[in-house]
Amino acid sequence: MAKVKYYYDSETLSYQKIKGQKGKKIGVTLLFIAASALFGFICFVVLLNTPFFETPKDKLQAREIEHMQIRYEALNRKMNQVDEVLADIAERDNSLYRTYFNTSPIPEEQRKAGFGGVNRYKEFEGYNNSEIIINTAKRLDVISKELVVQSKSLDEIAKLAKNKEKLLAAIPAIQPVKNEDLRRLASGFGYRSDPFTKIRKFHAGMDFSAKTGTPIYATGDAVVKRADNRASGYGNHIVLKHGFGYETRYAHLSKYNVRVGQKVKRGDVIGYVGSTGRSQGPHLHYEVRKGGKPINPVNFYYGTISAKEYTLIAKMANQENQSLD
Repeated sequence: MAKVKYYYDSETLSYQKIKGQKGKKIGVTLLFIAASALFGFICFVVLLNTPFFETPKDKLQAREIEHMQIRYEALNRKMNQVDEVLADIAERDNSLYRTYFNTSPIPEEQRKAGFGGVNRYKEFEGYNNSEIIINTAKRLDVISKELVVQSKSLDEIAKLAKNKEKLLAAIPAIQPVKNEDLRRLASGFGYRSDPFTKIRKFHAGMDFSAKTGTPIYATGDAVVKRADNRASGYGNHIVLKHGFGYETRYAHLSKYNVRVGQKVKRGDVIGYVGSTGRSQGPHLHYEVRKGGKPINPVNFYYGTISAKEYTLIAKMANQENQSLD
């Protein structure tokens, strides 16, 4: 039963009953309901964002995130193993394979280089786990690039290995005249007295004194580049192109045993000793050139002579005497 309230009326000098305003009551009631609803909504939102209240969907998403983190951690452990294997291959590549084939090693910064320019990982930004995703993506990109660099390097090594056999066959590695056919080693590489002017002059090859008609041998696999007498002073001469920058010259021949364009093997007879051109007697003038520059032929006679014979030839070749051409 509602409590009745009164007020004192000073005009009538009596107590009057207070009559309630119906509209005001409704307004207060509505305001109370609205405040209660707002409070309840705020509480609901707070509860949704606290770990004390999770929906089944939230729990499922939390488990998926946890599994994702575990998978990324496992992936990073595998990438660590791949990194170790790649580092071992790179070490062998630089210090073993490339050293053997006399090729420059690949710099570490080239192997480990990332990707510059635009942001390749922008699509992964803005998430709770963006950092782990971006770091993993970066590592995958670097490993992929390392694999490409290493793959190209191994292709190059395979090509070098294939060419190594050709190089070893092409290098002028034997004497052009056999020891048993030699009268003497007349002159070596370096400054010698010119037989005609008696002036000290650079001698770009070695002179092997032998009888006219003594066989001359190709010192390495090659193609005949020249076989003519059109070079000043050389007389009848042959130029062999061995490849890899090497050429050999055989001068003052009595006759040829090859023609231009012909392929020859090391040890093939290509001509015969003579005394044509600017010569003071039957001998072979022999030159080795690398990249167009003459180099000392005595450094290449390791294919058919012993260490003792090499020491003797080197000693004779270093004596400053008179050349035969």
